[in-house]
Amino acid sequence: MKFFIDTANLAQIKEAQELGVLDGVTTNPSLMAKEGITGRNNILKHYVDICNIVDGDVSAEVISTDFKGMIKEGEELAELHEQIVVKVPMIKDGVKAIKYFADKGIRTNCTLVFSCGQALLAAKAGAAYVSPFIGRLDDISTDGLNLISEIRHIYDNYEFETQILAASVRHTMHVIDCAKIGADVMTGPLSAIEGLLKHPLTDSGLAKFLEDYKKGN
Repeated sequence: MKFFIDTANLAQIKEAQELGVLDGVTTNPSLMAKEGITGRNNILKHYVDICNIVDGDVSAEVISTDFKGMIKEGEELAELHEQIVVKVPMIKDGVKAIKYFADKGIRTNCTLVFSCGQALLAAKAGAAYVSPFIGRLDDISTDGLNLISEIRHIYDNYEFETQILAASVRHTMHVIDCAKIGADVMTGPLSAIEGLLKHPLTDSGLAKFLEDYKKGN
């Protein structure tokens, strides 16, 4: 399973990259605004800055909700860097745009997916990634992980090449559960990735080793 980090914070991206397990980055206008990145030119520059840190794919989101606007924005984003994947919303014109981009060889990430039907349409249109938002489904008492499982089943049935990118991952158990189910990618905060490092027996075992070493010296 690939590990993406969901942020626009360059320090956190660098930290995840240095850990040696980072495969890519997802971000969006809200995350950009959180870091004080506003204005079209500043946002575009920030995407390039992210690409210069990581080795893998970087999802960059269009703001337009009409077909022509998405195409214009998406082509501009794709020209920024070879690692850019154009992030397109799961709406009617979004599906049309995904098909257009696929025919042009531009990779896309279909975002804001909340059903199997939406995921099926995205794959049929040729999306490189589909992003089911599991955390937001959990927030409304719906099983987000079950959606990942169902999409996995459908994609395996028909050998779709679209990768399932589990989005809105909130914590470490989401990461583990997504790996069990067979998500191709997970994207979440740095804390969810670093949480995989932690176990009290590791801490106590290391403390005992160091204590015994000091006794012998």
